[in-house]
Amino acid sequence: MPLTEDRAKPAVPFGGIYRLIDFALSNLVNSGYLKIVVLTQYKSHSLDRHIAKTWRMSQLLGNYVAPVPAQQRVGKHWYLGSADAIYQSLNLVDDERPDIVVIVGADHVYRMDFSQMVDAHIASGAPMTVAGIRQPLSLADQFGVIQADPNDPRRIGAFLEKPKDAVGLADSPNEVLASMGNYVMDADVMVDIMTSDAKNPNSRHDMGGDIVPYFVERGEAALYDFVENDVPGSTPRDRDYWRDVGTLDAFYEANMDLIATEPVFNLYNEDWPVYTGYTGLPPAKFVHAEAERTGSAVKSVISPGVVVSGSEVFGSVVSPGTKLHSYSEVTGSVLFDGVDVARHAKVRNAILDKYVRVLDGAQVGVDREQDEARGFEITEEGITVVPKHAVIEP
Repeated sequence: MPLTEDRAKPAVPFGGIYRLIDFALSNLVNSGYLKIVVLTQYKSHSLDRHIAKTWRMSQLLGNYVAPVPAQQRVGKHWYLGSADAIYQSLNLVDDERPDIVVIVGADHVYRMDFSQMVDAHIASGAPMTVAGIRQPLSLADQFGVIQADPNDPRRIGAFLEKPKDAVGLADSPNEVLASMGNYVMDADVMVDIMTSDAKNPNSRHDMGGDIVPYFVERGEAALYDFVENDVPGSTPRDRDYWRDVGTLDAFYEANMDLIATEPVFNLYNEDWPVYTGYTGLPPAKFVHAEAERTGSAVKSVISPGVVVSGSEVFGSVVSPGTKLHSYSEVTGSVLFDGVDVARHAKVRNAILDKYVRVLDGAQVGVDREQDEARGFEITEEGITVVPKHAVIEP
């Protein structure tokens, strides 16, 4: 919140022209998996609309990306957890009858070739494989932490949910393996475990909280270390990049990762593109070149349809249709679609949701007390977050 006040998190805009779900879907499509269902529940209209307008696969070849809303197929309740969402959607598995199912979260930023994980899953002989990524030991209490079996490093020996006393890896004591929320399962096993889990009154019906521990206790959960994933076109700097944008600060930092000269996450990898739906927009335009009134942008991502009219932009991500007027300044900020920053306005260290208007001479992200008085969310790192359609006055 407030970015999810009006939309599901996977539908939150990111990096100018994308939505968060575009990264998960692009990874699946680039991996060669072209029959995809998206299980939705919370405020899913903008997500459904984005998928319908953008992710059109070849009907001739039987490929699809299909949003599937919660339907109360097994009772008068919505999804009780991620495992219950799958259980209530098992008719989709019955329709396609696959041998293997890939299950991924829809709100992380990363590149991954899932075909390599599937190959590792098959080679392991395990019914379930969990992807793990190396994260600092200090962040262990924010993730589900995977501990490898000391007798078989390809199997999971323990799965700890947000532990306070995690132990570092043998080959890297300052790191742990965090679950990425990506799984590969044999389809028949998945149907059985989801069905039995649905009948368990003591279950939370959660993939990380219930399903993974079930297989770990039986020594049947394989581990796939993300460090082994070799994505075409990746560089040493962004090869192992993965961001869980579960907080506003993490979301902001992930956007900032895009704008360095050598970005921490490289959007310009043509061998593994990130697909999205923006078409028909004019190019970005920069106008005026006078003293104190120069349309310029440095160390920034500027999207199609943006007009930088005598405004200075630095270290920012600016989304389509945004207008920045003369003598205004935008620094260290993320602006969603259709934002309007009037003359002499200042935007610093802020996230502005769609269609926010910053009026002539107004400022946001400059004075914390002023922003708090306006009722805006301010993160632990001091980022001011302005909700959709807000009007900021001087």
